[in-house]
Amino acid sequence: MTSIQGTDRPDRLSVKEHTTNGIRVVTLAGEIDHDVTDALRAIVLPADGQDPPRTALDLSAVTFMDSSGINVLVSAHQAAADADGWLRVAGAQGPVLRVIQLVGLDSVIDCHPTVEQALHS
Repeated sequence: MTSIQGTDRPDRLSVKEHTTNGIRVVTLAGEIDHDVTDALRAIVLPADGQDPPRTALDLSAVTFMDSSGINVLVSAHQAAADADGWLRVAGAQGPVLRVIQLVGLDSVIDCHPTVEQALHS
């Protein structure tokens, strides 16, 4: 597990990664805001050597996400699509899901209730 630390709060966002059937699964926990976007961008952009890049992003343990997080997801989605791959979002809950729906991100990026569904859709 990797932790992305903000300046005022340690362990603000943690990251776990694994691969399932050639699909990269990135699990995030904590808060996504301006303080972590550079590190988050490096994590969710398509991995080098993954052809085509396919990533399922598990947001089930993310408790907060602002517009800077939305921007990172859009960039990662575009980079994956440009490389003939995809980015799927899974498990967004409560306020995070509401932000995704309010800005219409769920009409741009495939969003699924579970990682399992994201992997098999």
